[in-house]
Amino acid sequence: MFSNRRFRVISSIAGLVGVLAMLVGMNLFAEARLASVQLDVTQQHLYTLSPGTTRILEGLKEPVTLRLYYSRQLGARLPAYGAFADRVQEMLREYGRISGGKLRLEVYDPEPFSDVEDRAVAYGLQGVPIDASGEQVYFGLVGSNLLDDERTIPFLQPERERFLEFDLTKLIYELSSPKRPTIGVMSSLPLDGDPRMMMMMRNSGAGQPWLAAQQLRQGFTVKTVPLDAQAIDPDIQVLLVAQAQNLPETTQYAIDQFVMRGGRLMAMVDPISEAQALTPGPDGQPPRDTASDLAKLFDAWGIAYDPKLVIGDLKGAWRVRASPGDRVQAVDFVAWFNIRDGINHDDPATADLTQVTVAAPGALAKKPGSDIEFTPLLQSSPQSGPVPLDQLQMNPDPARILAGFKPEGGPRVIAARVHGVLKSAFAGPPALAPGQTRPADFPAHKAQTEGPANLVVVADSDILADRFWVRMGDFFGQQDPTPFSDNGPFVANLIGTLAGGDALIGLRARGDSLRPFERVDAMQRGAEAEFRKTQQDLQSHLDDVQKKLVELRTGRGAPGANNAVITEQQRTAIDDLRRDITDTRGKLRNVQLELRRDISALETRLRLFDIVLIPALLALAALVLGIIRRRQRAAARS
Repeated sequence: MFSNRRFRVISSIAGLVGVLAMLVGMNLFAEARLASVQLDVTQQHLYTLSPGTTRILEGLKEPVTLRLYYSRQLGARLPAYGAFADRVQEMLREYGRISGGKLRLEVYDPEPFSDVEDRAVAYGLQGVPIDASGEQVYFGLVGSNLLDDERTIPFLQPERERFLEFDLTKLIYELSSPKRPTIGVMSSLPLDGDPRMMMMMRNSGAGQPWLAAQQLRQGFTVKTVPLDAQAIDPDIQVLLVAQAQNLPETTQYAIDQFVMRGGRLMAMVDPISEAQALTPGPDGQPPRDTASDLAKLFDAWGIAYDPKLVIGDLKGAWRVRASPGDRVQAVDFVAWFNIRDGINHDDPATADLTQVTVAAPGALAKKPGSDIEFTPLLQSSPQSGPVPLDQLQMNPDPARILAGFKPEGGPRVIAARVHGVLKSAFAGPPALAPGQTRPADFPAHKAQTEGPANLVVVADSDILADRFWVRMGDFFGQQDPTPFSDNGPFVANLIGTLAGGDALIGLRARGDSLRPFERVDAMQRGAEAEFRKTQQDLQSHLDDVQKKLVELRTGRGAPGANNAVITEQQRTAIDDLRRDITDTRGKLRNVQLELRRDISALETRLRLFDIVLIPALLALAALVLGIIRRRQRAAARS
């Protein structure tokens, strides 16, 4: 009997040691063999990198070094930043793994008055005061390559967590391709300035290069493409066609083939170019026809655009001077309006924009039956509708236009991304005009794109004009532009994403890693709504009670009553009203108590699920496995 008990004890100890040895072995095996195995079970696949990012990382030919400057004190004071910093470091380590060691990560904690902080400041990272003492904390990223090119993110904001992968991959892409992208610009507008206007109006700043064009030259190598070009320079990565009027078929063919060969295009057309209407032509007079269209190309590519349709919008309409004979001083000019709610904040190029101003824009749509992906970037509001073209062409009357304006048709798309395999609008090169010859290196005709094409189409070219997004001031004789809309960044950001190639364009916006408790939030909103209603009823009731108390105390509640003496009946009424107030306040406290009780109960259940249920399920599985093995051994003995 004693020997059997001793045997069971020894067997139990041996089994426990075996289980521990198995757990240690499993951990060692997992560390050695399964360290790179990941399973992303988040609803929005937050931790699964896009194919574009993987392609860029696997294609790195030269080492890239990333230096993350993160003040741990920031995470200690603000846990949200600590959680975001953990996600940034996890993603960068994953980047390093995919790159095969070509991407190196260094993490620094820039403590106050240290050499590390001095380096962070020298790189241009943004310090933020953490308290009243003025102590600075940092959370920025610096990237460099073998050529000592540098790119920085001055401060990583949790508000841009949805675009974290885009920001990181864009930085690495720019370091792996340090040569500035080449942008071709084809336009009938004086984007680079008008020397004649500068000579005629020297002191007004007229004729200067447009600020949007200056911003493009700051970030890209810009080449001017003539309006009669027969082929697009192969060095050009992105072609901006902005209000290019009356293009010959040979030039339209050049644009078409540029897209067929994989070039990225940003096309800006306009039913009425307000900016061009103020630009003198060769004869000194502004042109009468200021419309532009790429009808043949759009039709072949599945894009619907009516050059005779102008969109107006009551929401965001500009206030302009009324006509001289009107009694009012200002009126809403619905053809010029600011877009705020209609900006696509899921696209990296437009995510941070707050307002874009358009003037007499057109509308875009996807043609029925087309296979393209059509993603709106700018849309008018539900209070938008068509504006008669003839009312805008010659001396428009804003009051008359407003009087006849009818919002109908819902929001219209004013700017959109187009993605998909496109077919050429031409069966072959068009015939040349008499006297023309083709270039010696004229490329062969392509009938369609080899892969999905990437375009941006905008039905308004006035976005580029300074008057619709910049106020020009004078600072000691120098022009001082102050933007009031994001038109310039809108154009530059979109061209930047196009210049980054298909890899950057394919990066999608992510969800936030800090997921809210939706049931808890719903309970809080419901309880708060009930609380507010009860609070409003209570306040209304208190007002009535106070009024009645004043009437009873002053004797106005009963005809002929003595103002100085409160009767027994009045005192009883006062006591009743006081009890009513107490009861109502008690109900209000009960609402708050029930709110806290329900949320606490739900929180307790969630904690039990996370802390107790999962280990309990594992223990149950181990118990079942032990019973099965015990029965198998018993069966083997028998």
